[in-house]
Amino acid sequence: MPHEISRRTTLKTALGGAGGLALGGGALVTPADAADSSDVSPVPSALALWYTTPASDWEREALPIGGGALGAMVFGTLASERLQFNEKTLWTGGPGSVQGYDFGNWRAARPGAITAVRERIDAETEVDPDTVAAQLGQARVGYGAHQTFGDLQLDLPDAPTTPDSYRRTLDLREAIATVTYTSQQVRHEREFFASHPDNVIVGRLTGGVTVTLRYASRRADFTATAVGDRITVRGELADNGLKFEAQIRVRHEGGSLAANADGTLTVTGADRAWFVLTAGTDYADTYPDYRGDDPHARVTKTVDDAFRTGYVVLRARHVRDHRALFDRVALDIRADVPDIPTDQLLAGYTGGTSPTDRALEALFFQYGRYLLIASSRPGSLPANLQGVWNQSIAPPWSADYHVNINLQMNYWLAEAANLAETTAPYDRFVEALRAPGRRTAKEMFGSRGWVVHNETNPYGFTGVHDWPTAFWFPEAAAWLTGQLYEHYRFGGSTDYLRSTAYPVMKEAAEFWLDNLRTDPHDGTLVVTPSYSPEHGDFTAGAAMSQQIVHDLLTNTLEAAQILGDSPAFREQLVGALAQLDPGLRIGSWGQLQEWKADLDDPADDHRHVSHLYALHPGRQIEPGSRWADAAKASLTARGDGGTGWSKAWKINFWARLRDGDHAHRMLGEQLKSSTLPNLWDTHPPFQIDGNFGATSGIVEMLLQSQYGVIEVLPALPAAWPDGFVRGLRARGGATLDIDWARGRATRVVLTASRTRELTVRCVLLEGGETTFKAVAGRSYVWGAKG
Repeated sequence: MPHEISRRTTLKTALGGAGGLALGGGALVTPADAADSSDVSPVPSALALWYTTPASDWEREALPIGGGALGAMVFGTLASERLQFNEKTLWTGGPGSVQGYDFGNWRAARPGAITAVRERIDAETEVDPDTVAAQLGQARVGYGAHQTFGDLQLDLPDAPTTPDSYRRTLDLREAIATVTYTSQQVRHEREFFASHPDNVIVGRLTGGVTVTLRYASRRADFTATAVGDRITVRGELADNGLKFEAQIRVRHEGGSLAANADGTLTVTGADRAWFVLTAGTDYADTYPDYRGDDPHARVTKTVDDAFRTGYVVLRARHVRDHRALFDRVALDIRADVPDIPTDQLLAGYTGGTSPTDRALEALFFQYGRYLLIASSRPGSLPANLQGVWNQSIAPPWSADYHVNINLQMNYWLAEAANLAETTAPYDRFVEALRAPGRRTAKEMFGSRGWVVHNETNPYGFTGVHDWPTAFWFPEAAAWLTGQLYEHYRFGGSTDYLRSTAYPVMKEAAEFWLDNLRTDPHDGTLVVTPSYSPEHGDFTAGAAMSQQIVHDLLTNTLEAAQILGDSPAFREQLVGALAQLDPGLRIGSWGQLQEWKADLDDPADDHRHVSHLYALHPGRQIEPGSRWADAAKASLTARGDGGTGWSKAWKINFWARLRDGDHAHRMLGEQLKSSTLPNLWDTHPPFQIDGNFGATSGIVEMLLQSQYGVIEVLPALPAAWPDGFVRGLRARGGATLDIDWARGRATRVVLTASRTRELTVRCVLLEGGETTFKAVAGRSYVWGAKG
């Protein structure tokens, strides 16, 4: 049994030998201050991105701030600061689109179409994607795309062309972007943040200010007017009539303020000035119309409330809110934080064992957490392919929600990296897909339940399009439910399971109970038509399809037993699982087969490694098993290349295989060749899931709990021989602080949030493992004090 300590003792001794609490930025606060660490005076943060020149490229160099629904990119340009901003719901397409909109459902009935494809697969084993797309797909109409809201330009006629001591910084602990420089011995500072509590973007300029604020857009569907201290931007998207509005209010100290006829505001000769901006649309996540109230009243109230609140309080409230999430986790891998700009730190990264390399890795880990906090907060849509940041009216892949891995990957880090609250938008989005998904299930498949295919939008697109290698993926709904069940496994709330997760899971399971078919060759239940994402031909029972459905039915059965759902339904699940092909086969060269037939080519280095779903994020494959050996053979054959998100997934795979050095190698590959100077992941182009996936992979190196056992340092790489981590979460309701030296754990503190039996595996334990009853609110310690 571990030594048990009280919560008070935990603060004093369990988190640091100096009697302090190590926060995300490495600062220390005394136990007396720990209850509200946001009140601690700011200290220079090692967790900051910084640069010595303004940004000239949105994708590669500008710095992101976000409050969930709102986001902005800060450039730090001198004569005209560009603040490109977004609001999550500004989308073309959907109901009202001039192109028409059908939710992706077949526009005319196709009786027998799916059956015909199934029969052809039974007869021929493989059918090419073009043939299947011709029978089951259709051209997409009215799908739409996320839109940039526009730019707030700050024109500064007195700004120097060559200032002294220029620095552009993004502080991850405070979520504040700053631009500082000196000109004629006067220090100038700009500060920008996006506040979730107040739903505003805020900026302040000091050091003698003459500035004109103006709105700019790539679209011509708006009017901009300036009255008093307010700019109002209002319009309707030409494509679908979606109403949008933004308002900016400005306050100044000293000097004067003028509203101009061209819709701009000019501050002249002020000591300092600050502004507040908010934006909204009349979008609502309600099927089938997806429209709510005109945004004017809401936008006006939000900006006026924030304006009355004042800059100091807005800033303090923002920092407190952000740090309440961010400061939960600290990672120290004995990095030597060099005094060099982040772009140079990245350029000099080798993937080796130097302290500067470790500094970048630790920064990259926390950057993923920062980006999820900034792009996914309650009351907004979930993080999309680009989080909340998009400068285009026609962004790559519409900046949409690809649900054949990308949306799911965005949230892999949320639970274990102690950001469970960020999953609320995901939950609501998945719940909102059920209504349109039921119609697609009924009309296309003639079945119960709900379904969604390869990608979706905020307007309930649950049907198909006609891109042959990326249009058919009815397993997506099953995969989406996995995160909901993970939220339960970490947090343990049966209320959440009953009210939120289980209804979604059950309906997804009903869809597959109706749509699994008996393989005439061996009598197992299979998914057909089945397609391994973006790779190969259509078959029956591709590995990923089977593994996802196995995961869904297993999770749903567990949940049904916990909640006491009807015995008849549970018996259906048990029966289906007994007959289901699990999607695990070992092929001729020792690989885990991607398809039911042995079709894998050992020279194939495709970026998708979909047939390893059972290893991660699934839990069918355990390390040391023959399935794990086969997964390793497949992963080795695919190589260490790929796109940014693919490399991030491979970090997780290798960590699950307990190969920390190879996981670290993949982290190095991602940083060296798939990361931009502003540390955004690139596919290319920019795609945020790689950032989130990499942070998840680092957590997997340090802590795992997917098999019901809390495993401490399961895949620690040799490059991190000494260090500590604070605040990681494990399934079963546990938060862990781990210290290690010379590659071995030296101290572990586990704090329970639930009263239940836990099993912990760690080198500090006699026999390497212990099982004990943990009591909610109590902490348990193994090992010596640091």
